[in-house]
Formats: sequence, C-alpha cells, structure tokens
Amino acid sequence: MPIYAYKGVSNAGKTVKGTVSAENIRAARSRVRTDGVILTDLSETNAQPGANGDAPSRKSFNFELPARIPATERAIATRQLATLISSGIPLVESLGALVEQIEHKTLKAVIVQVRDRVNEGSSLAEALTATEKFDTLYISMVRAGEASGALDTVLARMADYLEDQVRLSGKVTSILVYPASMLAFTLLVVALLVTVVLPQINGLLLSLGGELPFFTRVIISGSDFVSKWWWLILAALIGLIVAFRAYKKTENGRMTVDRLTLRLPVIGRVARTIAIARFSRTFSSLLSGGVSIIQALDISRHVARNAVIEEAVENARTSVLEGASLAQPLRASGQFPPMVLTMVDVGERAGDLEAMLVKVAETYDEQVETTITKLTSLMEPLLILIMVAIVLFIIMATLMPLMSVTQSLG
Repeated sequence: MPIYAYKGVSNAGKTVKGTVSAENIRAARSRVRTDGVILTDLSETNAQPGANGDAPSRKSFNFELPARIPATERAIATRQLATLISSGIPLVESLGALVEQIEHKTLKAVIVQVRDRVNEGSSLAEALTATEKFDTLYISMVRAGEASGALDTVLARMADYLEDQVRLSGKVTSILVYPASMLAFTLLVVALLVTVVLPQINGLLLSLGGELPFFTRVIISGSDFVSKWWWLILAALIGLIVAFRAYKKTENGRMTVDRLTLRLPVIGRVARTIAIARFSRTFSSLLSGGVSIIQALDISRHVARNAVIEEAVENARTSVLEGASLAQPLRASGQFPPMVLTMVDVGERAGDLEAMLVKVAETYDEQVETTITKLTSLMEPLLILIMVAIVLFIIMATLMPLMSVTQSLG
C-alpha cells in the first residue's frame, strides 16, 4: 500500500507532519483530515508510516482553546482576496496565494481548509460555513457575490465594512484609554492609602493616646474591614458580575438591560447611535451585495447588538413581508431618530436606499466619535477633581489628629 508524507496545521494553528499509508492520495487526504489535520502538503514517499513519530493520531493532539481571529486580520485577508480575484486569478489559486501572505496562524489554517474544500468542488460560501469562523453576514455576502458573478466587488465591499468597524472600535477604545487609566490610578492610590498608610498612622495615634475625630475613626474602620474581608468583597463582586451576565443572557434580561441602557441620559444616546450606525452600514452592505431586503433585515438586526433595536427591525421585517414600506414600521417603533426615518423614506422612494443608509452610518459614526470625545474631555477634569478630593479627605483625616496630638503634647 502506498505511503504518503504530509504537512499540515491543526485546528488550533499548530504545525504538524508525518506519514500515512492509504490506497490512493484521496484516501490519504481523507484519513489525515479525519484526525483533525488541515493539509498544506501531501505527496507519496518511501518512508515507513509513523517513522518520524508524527503520524496522525488523536492522542497526539493537545487540547487548546480555539483562537479568536482579530477583525483587523479578517479585514486584511478579505481585501487581499478581493484584489487577487479582481486581477483575474482563479479562486483556488487566489486562496493559495492568500495562504502565503497570511501571518496569523489560526486564520492561515482556516484559509488552508477553505482552499482545500473549494478545490474539492465546494463553493466559497460553503467552505467558509464549514470552518465555523465566519459570521452569517460574511457568508451571506459571499454567497450573494458568487450568485451574481461579482465576488471580487462584494469582497471589496465586505473589506470596507470590516475596516470601518475596526476603525470605529479603535477610535472609541483610544478615546476611553485615558479616563480608564485615570480611574485605575485613583483606585490604586486610594487602596494604598487605606490599606497601607492608614493602619500605620492609626497605630502611632493610639500609642500617643490621642482622641481620633469621628470621620477618622470611620475611615480607619473601613480600612480595617477591607483589609480583613477583602476576599469576601472580591467574591461578592465576582458573584454579582456572574449573576448579571447570566441574567443578561436570558431573553427578558437582555431586553430589560438594553432598554434601561437606552434610557440613560448620555450613555443611552451613545448606545443608540452606535446600534443604528452598525445596523445601517450592515444593511446597506447586504443590499449592495445583492442580498434580498428580507434576508438583509434578518441578518443586520443582530449586528445592532441591542435587543430593543433588534425587536424594532424584526417588526419592520414582518411589515415589509406584508407589503409595507420600510420607513413606516421603523417610525412606528419609536426607536429611530427622525433623520434616519427621513433618509430611509427618501431612499425608498428614489430607489437608492443603500446610498442613504451609508450616509446614515457615516453621520452616526461621526456623532459617536464627537460625543465620546466631548464626554472624555469632561471626564478628565472630573476624574482629577474626584481623585484630589478623595486623597485630600484621607490626608486631612490623618493630619488633623496628628496636629491635635502634637499641640496637646506641646
């Protein structure tokens, strides 16, 4: 029986190699894949199977958590594949060239698997679905591109969408880094003062026989409580977080939390703006990719990541199925601002809904950035004042009894 040498990548991105005996190369490929190896090379050899100790075996693989593919890597790979296909290179060869360009191990292994499935006759959408690494939006866009014969154009639009999402997330993250750092520093300073400095000063004051003011005794009692029961406080916080996340995973819990979030004075406005921007951009991308309006609504509602907005879009989808316009049920939901409703209405009547939705997404992306920037500019001095006030309060609670003891001794 012929012997085949192989090289491949495990599902976790680990490089493996070995030999296997099989009746033919197709049987060898099937046998190796059964053992969880994504092939990158397979050829006949005279070596004995398993001679190098790396023969495929389920027992030889260590359990590893599935690695997450960053959105940036996904966007770059999508852009590269669109460029290769638009240059006239066949899909299988484009996927092979893409494998050589990708550096991220998990994504590289996934594209190898996609290339092999496409080489065996699967469509690109089917191959992507089998990997379980791509969401419904991505696969629906690819399927629509394959059906319309404009896969390169659809992939380019998908790359634009992914890059916009990465850009927005990056802006929000960069804006929030400074206030988060300030808050963490404030908490660290307070923790050091309460758990390290105050207990030492407390011992000094007691040894001098001075009488402590009321608020000093309160701070010292709080310090003693935190020092003694910190593990209980930590366990309670973890328990609250776990309970909250479990509640939010339920249908009623998610709806309640998202509804309360939208009602918050400033945070609610930002959350609504982000949800509508995500929905608008995704919906526009799907429509421009050739996806039907019903399917596009069904897919894009999940991208909003807010149960209230999702419910409004689902109700709109039902109304559109019954023959209504899109703007009418969105207006009835009361969850979309007048500007969005007007642009959707105009886009429907003009037959250019995709372009109008793109403008909505761009406008709301700018609003999100502007609003968060303003909030951050307000939070910076506020956090500084809060930190100074807390530290000053603790220092005064410490210095006042020291001063009184010094005066009494004098």
